[in-house]
Amino acid sequence: MNSGEIARLAGVSVRTLRHYHRVGVLPEPRRRANGYREYAVGDLILLLRVRRLTEIGVPLDEIPALLGSATHADSVLEQLDAELAAQIARLTARRDVIARLRAAGASPDTPPELAGLLGAYDATGLPPALLAQDRDLSILLHHLLDEDGRRELRDFYVALNRPDLLAELSALSGRFAALDGETPERERDELLAAYRRVFARVFAGGYPAIHAPQVDPLFADYGDAMFNDTQRAFLARMVADVQHAERDTRARPGTPGA
Repeated sequence: MNSGEIARLAGVSVRTLRHYHRVGVLPEPRRRANGYREYAVGDLILLLRVRRLTEIGVPLDEIPALLGSATHADSVLEQLDAELAAQIARLTARRDVIARLRAAGASPDTPPELAGLLGAYDATGLPPALLAQDRDLSILLHHLLDEDGRRELRDFYVALNRPDLLAELSALSGRFAALDGETPERERDELLAAYRRVFARVFAGGYPAIHAPQVDPLFADYGDAMFNDTQRAFLARMVADVQHAERDTRARPGTPGA
């Protein structure tokens, strides 16, 4: 048999056959006088064994030792089985995430814990730019926070995910988007008070601990890119207000951590 014939019988390409020779998995057969390789039935059987091993995932560099030793087989198969089990677990988890995103109608880049929650904001009538900012911030926070922080972030969105609150926050966000250097200080104070009333109503038992002070420079850079000077100053006041409320909550008699 020549290269084309044995490759066809074994169900591999001639290129694969030559690669097996090159890496030493399949010994080179003798050559005819004209220089072409001459394959025998034994070569075909060996090629079929190599093909079978590659199909179940045996690495090429493991094949020569496996073919030459029956005692080596069990350890190789055990390792393969463990690797496949890990792959199945990863793929199962990935499919679960995809199913959650599809069920929620969420974008593929949405953190799975927030699937179905961020989507509720799309129906609030907020300007697309604000919706995009909120989504960007949620993705950044989800990446930077630890497991407890991510749970608090989800709880934050769950607490706000009520039609009445979403409508109110939509109106407040529109007012925030309009903040600029011409906005009177009185209007800024009124807006901060309005936000305070909403958050106090939602988080009566304490604010969620979703702060990530170790990444303050990143948030500063984000704020520089997304907000004007007036909006950044307003957000700083809001953060300080929330932190003050948290300290008050912790200091109340009978409050855990007081």
